[in-house]
Amino acid sequence: MTFSIDGGSRGNPGPAGYGVRVEDDKGQLVDELYDSIGVATNNVAEYSGLLAALRYAIDHDCRDITVRSDSLLLVCQMTGEYRVKHAGLKPLHAEARLLASRLGRVRYVHVRREENAEADGLANRAMDEARKP
Repeated sequence: MTFSIDGGSRGNPGPAGYGVRVEDDKGQLVDELYDSIGVATNNVAEYSGLLAALRYAIDHDCRDITVRSDSLLLVCQMTGEYRVKHAGLKPLHAEARLLASRLGRVRYVHVRREENAEADGLANRAMDEARKP
């Protein structure tokens, strides 16, 4: 399974949300996840998308997944290339590592923003729907 994730914040911090596009090994859409997370930074929103993807993978007995993200920070932190310095990201990173350890294999791939348009659209939908009364 492949999980394309994105998170966004309007204001940074500001109203934030995430989006996750779930595809099977043939690239066919399996599911779409998105949610508003209140006021947060874009990096917290990115991690929220990752956590949603990992929980979904666990709940659906996935053992070999690829996570695609346009956040170089998130990808490099999850692969251990970058340290997590920001106190607000440390618990999210720790939770993501714990969830990922429950899966067989998790690959993290950095993609260009243009290659992540579907997940970005879902994150924006989450933020837009949260603004509605």
